[in-house]
Amino acid sequence: MGQASHDGTAPVLSARQMGWWPTPRRHRTALELEQPPLGVEPAVAHVHDLSDIERVVAATAAKPDGGVLVPPDITIEALAEQTVAAVARHRLPAIYPLRSFVLSGGLIYYGTDRVDLYCSSASYVDRILRGEKVGDLPYQQPTKYELVINMKTAKTLSLSIPSRLLFTADEVIE
Repeated sequence: MGQASHDGTAPVLSARQMGWWPTPRRHRTALELEQPPLGVEPAVAHVHDLSDIERVVAATAAKPDGGVLVPPDITIEALAEQTVAAVARHRLPAIYPLRSFVLSGGLIYYGTDRVDLYCSSASYVDRILRGEKVGDLPYQQPTKYELVINMKTAKTLSLSIPSRLLFTADEVIE
């Protein structure tokens, strides 16, 4: 289903329409930069409550080849189960900002490995407690990412996940 992505890996889906709701400007900028190579048409919507989520998901589902990219957002995280349920009701593929969404029935999580991030944070706390100045510590970006795929959801959506992607996944939920 779909064509190869811009980095040569097999895609999970080919979405021409992508509903999403960026709160921070950086999320919108990131997707706008990727729009041409990915060939997606983002439908930007601001989400403040469950009715906004329902509206965005329904609008995305009304268009052919839709999918949802759910960026990190406090409203979405507070309504995680309802968000997953709304996306499932409309039978849309979605990529979520936290692995807990996938454990609740979402399709895919790809993001920073939180355990690795917390371990890095602990070393910073240790350095600060030993007297280093916060301003002297280097800025660190995440170095370890994880991919979690929910195969039960993929089957419900009649999606065929490429074996190469399954092989590289950190966790596959059957």
